[in-house]
Amino acid sequence: MSYCVNPTCSHPKNPASSQICEACGSQLLLRERFRVVKPIGQGGFGATFLAVEENLPGNPPCVIKQLRPSSTTPYILKMARELFAREAETLGKIGNHPQIPRLLDYFEDSNQFYLVQEYVSGLTLQQEVKQNGVYSETGIRQFLSEIMPLLQYIHEQQVIHRDIKPANLIRRSQDARLVLIDFGAVKNKVSQVTNNESEQSALTAYAIGTPGFAPPEQMAMRPVYASDIYAVGVTCIYLLTAKIPKDLEYNPTTGEMMWEHLVEVSDHLTTVLKKMLDVSVRNRYKIAQEVLTALEIEPYLDSLSQGLLSQPTGSALAQSNPNFGVDSISYTRGKNDSVAKLAASIRSRKDKTPEGTERKYGQTQGREFVPKSAARDVNNIDDPLSVRKLDSQGLLAAYQKGRRDFAAYHFMRLSVPGANLSGINFHAAQFDKPNFQATNLQNTDFGRTSLKEANFKEADLTKAYFSNADLEGADLRGANLSQAYLSQANLRGANLSGANLTGAKVTDEQLAVAKTNWLTVRTNGKRGLF
Repeated sequence: MSYCVNPTCSHPKNPASSQICEACGSQLLLRERFRVVKPIGQGGFGATFLAVEENLPGNPPCVIKQLRPSSTTPYILKMARELFAREAETLGKIGNHPQIPRLLDYFEDSNQFYLVQEYVSGLTLQQEVKQNGVYSETGIRQFLSEIMPLLQYIHEQQVIHRDIKPANLIRRSQDARLVLIDFGAVKNKVSQVTNNESEQSALTAYAIGTPGFAPPEQMAMRPVYASDIYAVGVTCIYLLTAKIPKDLEYNPTTGEMMWEHLVEVSDHLTTVLKKMLDVSVRNRYKIAQEVLTALEIEPYLDSLSQGLLSQPTGSALAQSNPNFGVDSISYTRGKNDSVAKLAASIRSRKDKTPEGTERKYGQTQGREFVPKSAARDVNNIDDPLSVRKLDSQGLLAAYQKGRRDFAAYHFMRLSVPGANLSGINFHAAQFDKPNFQATNLQNTDFGRTSLKEANFKEADLTKAYFSNADLEGADLRGANLSQAYLSQANLRGANLSGANLTGAKVTDEQLAVAKTNWLTVRTNGKRGLF
């Protein structure tokens, strides 16, 4: 089919080979290159269409966005043209990033303005939640680890997206990477002006963004970089609850979104999200790097609040992921001023305890104390003096009771073959040759975890998070690692024979030191050696 883009056309559908619209006589081949196939969306600003480029072999698909000014007066058209050109220039500048669709062309035709961009095949996050259900905490961490570096890049180009939401984030089919679409060029509608209005007021007398996802300062026409961070925070709440902002309650006094009672996430992630969602731009994270820094530090706050009684070593507290743009941090005792200051701050907040007693680790002031001589059962998950150690029986019992957060635990002789442990947080945990053979570990967080010589044969590790994990010598034969996040993981000597790495986040350099064979499914979904 060939589709007419004339807004006033009464019958826009035409035969595929038509050159002229049978209903209104408009040209159907735009720029003598692009044939519109069908409409994708429409709003007050204009419309979006799926098209093909007929001058290239295979007629590759593309997306055409049409801006329709509210008036055809010379003054309005002049402003629309300037605004359109400026936005197209911005898209051309930032479109070299692999998570942003490339700008292919832009042009004006019959007082209509067109942007042509690369077509991205895949589901939006809104469609993904409707199809697969809400995200786990691990899924949110993985989402933030993908979106925040992209946001950092955009802001470094001095661009504010202004409309981040689940419908504008696509999980690309080819590699499962997040792609951010709709950079606002066609969102910038030009208002009707009177003789008393200046050009500046005509261009700015409207709020850009989606109500609920845009923070107050953006709706008041004063967007800043932190406005995008707020929108990402609202997106996280949608991914956790499947509720759009208008379906949530708000504090009538502060105007803040009330969401904590709807989700089951750790206190650490709650703290990060609350700061991202602060209605006051002063109290919100200012730049994307601050969110990444908070996410990197958060798994260790509980350990620090326990007075640094134990110091995890090795990969569990390795350097921060340089892909995130965060400075490398050493957590070795006595070698990091920031950690020392944080620990001192935590200790200073502790109130004085009765002689011969200790505070329950990780708890706030005013709560009960336990004697130092209390017995310690490694499988008593409620005993604060022993929560750092668990064996197989203790882990399975705790999981069956609904517990999912085991960050920084030490697991002794763990063997849980065939068990269902999906969605667990093992961040910075310590293992001694654990046996996870054929275990369901979907969406599990193994970030910064010590997993040397672990047995993951035939395990389901779909969307598992292994950033900075130590997998040296691990047995991953036949494991399903599709869409797993392996950035900065140590894969030296890991056996990936027959493993499925479709859409996994892993580099060729990492795989070069691992063992693979012809049965290994590569990240592009094809079998063969790397």
